[in-house]
Amino acid sequence: MLSNSQTLKSSNPPIPKPSHTINCNGRLVDLTIPKIMGILNLTPDSFSDGGKFNDEKSALKHAGKLLNEGAEIIDVGPQSTRPNAEFLSSEEEISRLANVISSIKKEFPEALISLDTFYAETVKFGFNEGIDIINDISGGQYDRKMFDTVAETRLPYILMHVNSSYETMHKKLKFDDIILAENGYFSQKTNELLQKGVNDIILDPGFGFGKTVEDQMKMIDEVKFLGFEKFPLLIGISRKSFIYKPLGKSALDINEETQKLHMKVLKQGAKILRVHDVAEAKITLDNFLNSISN
Repeated sequence: MLSNSQTLKSSNPPIPKPSHTINCNGRLVDLTIPKIMGILNLTPDSFSDGGKFNDEKSALKHAGKLLNEGAEIIDVGPQSTRPNAEFLSSEEEISRLANVISSIKKEFPEALISLDTFYAETVKFGFNEGIDIINDISGGQYDRKMFDTVAETRLPYILMHVNSSYETMHKKLKFDDIILAENGYFSQKTNELLQKGVNDIILDPGFGFGKTVEDQMKMIDEVKFLGFEKFPLLIGISRKSFIYKPLGKSALDINEETQKLHMKVLKQGAKILRVHDVAEAKITLDNFLNSISN
């Protein structure tokens, strides 16, 4: 267990902007320098890397690769949420997780581990295994016990904008103003969380979930207006179809375009990039840090 005084440090120069610090099991993590979150899917059916890391040995190896390339957070996902993915119960998620979290913690004690789930029971399991952050794509809407469970763990919570049910999460809705709609949603949900004592909240605009290409490009252009700088922003656009489909490319062939968008959101204050391709994102982050330090 890490001591309360242990703080994640970086050799990069500080950014002259308001900082956000989150408490991860007593470990104070300063998001003044944006962080890279590497994706570790334990799934056989994720759309771009399904079946590659769904056993403990390969998962541990990939976690090491992500950390070596520059990730400071590993986002462990036991269930795919791509369109038409297999729906798993919490029990099935826990079975799939097995000893992966505790093994990563043992092998890489410096790593922060985020658990990607919309189930309260999976969160409880992950908490006992040593997770540092809860990443809930449902905004507490798919399990009514989620917010109370988050409050009990006292861990940072990633709040994503998404449609109100699992069945409709990918149904594309028409928004008069996507930024206004997201801020209304975030305002309501963060108030609920704050009232329950959850203070470390990270906002995720929900790229790839029930939004048109046009709305998602508007989100990229105006991401600085989301949350009114009250909470840190996580941006997850890695291998998303709103980038590759209009270009007639595949999910694995849009690195250049993705890094340009990463740079755009970093310039607007994004604090966490959730990515598959860590090495490429680290180059972008370093270029961003160099640009603001000169």
